[in-house]
Amino acid sequence: MAQHTLNIDATLNPSQKTLSIKQQITYKNTSEDTLKEIYLFDWANSFSSKTTPLAKRFAENYESAFHFEKDKDRGRTDIKKIYNNSAVPLQWQRGNAVDILRIIPEIPLKPGDSYTFNLEYSVKVPDDRYTRFGVNKVNDYKLRYWYIVPAVYNGEWQVFSNKNTDDLFLTPMEFSISLHLPKHYSVISDFDVVSESVSENTKTTELYGNNRTNAVLYLEKNTTFETVETDKLKIVTNLQNSKVNPPVQALMIDRVVRFLDSKLGPYPFEKMVISETDYKTNPVYGLNQLPSFISPFPDGFEYDMEQLKTISRHYIDNTLILNSRDDYWLQDALQIYLMMEYVDTYYPKMKMIGNLSNWWVIRWAHLADLEFNDQYPMLYMNMARGNIHQSLTTPKDALLKFNMNISTGYYGASGLRYLNDYLGDDVLNKSIKEFYSENRLKPIKSSDFEAFLSERTNLPINWFFEDFADTRTTIDFKIKKVEKKGDSLEVFIKNNRKTELPVSLYGLNKDEIVFKTWTKPIDSIASITIPSANIRKLALNYEGEIPEYNRRNNFKSINGLLNKPLQFRLFQDVEDPTYTQFFFMPIFEYNLYDGVSAGLRLYNKTALPKAVHYSLEPQFGFRSKTLVGRASVSYTQKIDEGNLYAMRYGFSGNYYSYDRGLFYKRFTPYITFAFRNDDLRNNEKQYINIRNVNVYQDEDPNNLEQEPNYSVFNLQYVYSNPNLINYFRSVVDYEISSKFSKLSVNLEYRKLFLSNRQLNLRFFAGAFLFNDTRENEDFFSFALDRPNDYLFDYNYYGRSEDSGLFSQQLIIAEGGFKSQLEPAFANSWITTVNASTNIWKWIYAYGDVGLVHNKARGTNAVFDSGIRLSLVADYFELYFPVYSSLGFEPNLPHYDEKVRFIVTLSPKTLLGLFTRRWY
Repeated sequence: MAQHTLNIDATLNPSQKTLSIKQQITYKNTSEDTLKEIYLFDWANSFSSKTTPLAKRFAENYESAFHFEKDKDRGRTDIKKIYNNSAVPLQWQRGNAVDILRIIPEIPLKPGDSYTFNLEYSVKVPDDRYTRFGVNKVNDYKLRYWYIVPAVYNGEWQVFSNKNTDDLFLTPMEFSISLHLPKHYSVISDFDVVSESVSENTKTTELYGNNRTNAVLYLEKNTTFETVETDKLKIVTNLQNSKVNPPVQALMIDRVVRFLDSKLGPYPFEKMVISETDYKTNPVYGLNQLPSFISPFPDGFEYDMEQLKTISRHYIDNTLILNSRDDYWLQDALQIYLMMEYVDTYYPKMKMIGNLSNWWVIRWAHLADLEFNDQYPMLYMNMARGNIHQSLTTPKDALLKFNMNISTGYYGASGLRYLNDYLGDDVLNKSIKEFYSENRLKPIKSSDFEAFLSERTNLPINWFFEDFADTRTTIDFKIKKVEKKGDSLEVFIKNNRKTELPVSLYGLNKDEIVFKTWTKPIDSIASITIPSANIRKLALNYEGEIPEYNRRNNFKSINGLLNKPLQFRLFQDVEDPTYTQFFFMPIFEYNLYDGVSAGLRLYNKTALPKAVHYSLEPQFGFRSKTLVGRASVSYTQKIDEGNLYAMRYGFSGNYYSYDRGLFYKRFTPYITFAFRNDDLRNNEKQYINIRNVNVYQDEDPNNLEQEPNYSVFNLQYVYSNPNLINYFRSVVDYEISSKFSKLSVNLEYRKLFLSNRQLNLRFFAGAFLFNDTRENEDFFSFALDRPNDYLFDYNYYGRSEDSGLFSQQLIIAEGGFKSQLEPAFANSWITTVNASTNIWKWIYAYGDVGLVHNKARGTNAVFDSGIRLSLVADYFELYFPVYSSLGFEPNLPHYDEKVRFIVTLSPKTLLGLFTRRWY
């Protein structure tokens, strides 16, 4: 096959962390078009600034280290000249993206012609903190995307920027590399070593590789790699496990290679380098990522899976040449599918939670019953139930991080298992091996696999590529009804989605499978007639071979009243679709007035969210000596298409103390409409919240003018677009009750500048449309620093305190001031601006200004300023007032009581710190 040729002469300068490169490229025009320009990938330059597509991707994923890196330490490419073989300089330019080059040959390149040109440039190697490739702290090098390489032209140029998605799309090329290094460096590569020589202090290593799509190099002063010889190929690896001795490691590697050889066919190269960096970049996600001292899996199993994951990745990526950005899913699905087959073959009894399944504490749970391979559809379902799954054919750079790293490959592999069971007779496995043998090292598309497979079966398979792979529609079947007809049963099956897919139907006698068949692809309702002998219950997808959104509606009892038995469990568990589940768990909460409240929660929520959630939480307050608690029920309607992606309807009720010996009841029906951008990577979201808050309070004998009972209708519009560089959120809030009506606007903006300066701005304005309560008290008034929270929305630990530690709790709402100033409330209107900027790392200066208008006092101008310690932004912060309308506050009495704090104890809220990187 005609291919491009790259001759690279590179010299490493460790003190500067640079490579000086002279490179000759012979470009072969294998297309049918005449080319007037040639595009090149220069992904080494994608690290050159804070505004490159790669830098923006880091920011989108809340990875801030790259943004704060010094410019001189960033990776970059400095091109000195580009010229033809006659030493005539060529026209060249960078496109809109800094990591793509365009050169213009002096004459157009006709089909079948070759064109040779030369480049001289230097590459500054980036730190390995950002992508795990680069230079590490001990000056060893892991080089990927370190050279300039021609892009693919297949009717149009396939050029795109580096976004840390590991998807550089290249066709096989011929490489000749000459490396000049300090003599104490070793070169590890899966290329052939042609020669190696040492002259004075310089080592020169000549490498050669043919039919290669990449040239990854490891340059180490003290090599960590060892070579394992197998019958099929050499594995050079530094992936180690101290608990598995070298002979056993070698046996496991040999078994992995033999397995892949049997499932796919021979690997076309003699050597493969498997590094710890490769594995950490694409690990086996799951419980096996726990620290080794609490890992629930046998040491040998972990090492085996690590090698399997990494070797199979190289095996497939280096030989099946697919567009790595637009058509990558087949590579991902095939890799995970082979891993599932490997576990079925060599670890058929391995559980998802390993040895933990034998613990008496966990043994009762359904989680302990799940096989290791059950984790793949389950982790996909984590995204599907959250309505943030994406189709397999979504371009890789448009995937959410969780989908890119985990969910898409797991869903694709589960789909191949689905297809394999449907086709039967090992048709899929035989077809995969034949397809690999015929298409190895050839540019292909997933559509080629579809055509290949369809020739080897009489069953329709277009549903897999069209309805399963090419849509983000989930799968959900149900048995609509069953009719007895003599010694047969006519089963009516409904597809609850707008797709056309087959489903498996089982006849059960207790837990025994007495009958199984597959339907034709169903797009709405279909009927199938089966023999009724010995069948007491019918089930769809009983063994879970289909990654189905909801398996709870898959059962139908032939004679009994209940389709599924009831199950009561202590503590939350994973969903068991064969039971109707109820869960109990002990709960503990705290507020100043009830003290520690302990109780029992009855609920139906499993590890994966459901459409209907209910929760009943009776508790006993040990300080108030009273039964308190809450209850709620909600239904969430998920919508696959369009900007409106969810509607939630619900009702909640609370009963707690709001002061010493005083209790409140709150009942709230509500509905929420959630909107988002079509691009799921875009954080932009909008919400319309409608609710009616009904509050009934014990009368406070010390405040007879306070309204004890009231009802407030609340309409709220929220626009949110949070990002690392630019954060924006706005809320328009309207409230009306019998005695007042008010309207407010809250705008928040956070900007991280290229200089690393951060500016935080917040604007709040609120006004009463009418207010019949202002003559009596400020219970419903706008607050300057501490809202009264008459809707009981905020998590105050001591909501009625006006002195002491609990009164110093700060919740940034309404006026957002930190100093406690007069007037503290506004019964007509208020407008404030809150600002802060960083002085050093997590130390900020803040300032607030505002106008407060009360009917009796008129308008008052107020201000405050101070120091903010943002230890964890929005979650754990301290505010130290310095100067305000009161004067220099540190000189005022009881300054320690003026310090304010933000502390978030809610595990659910804290979890958001971690999930935002993935979702």
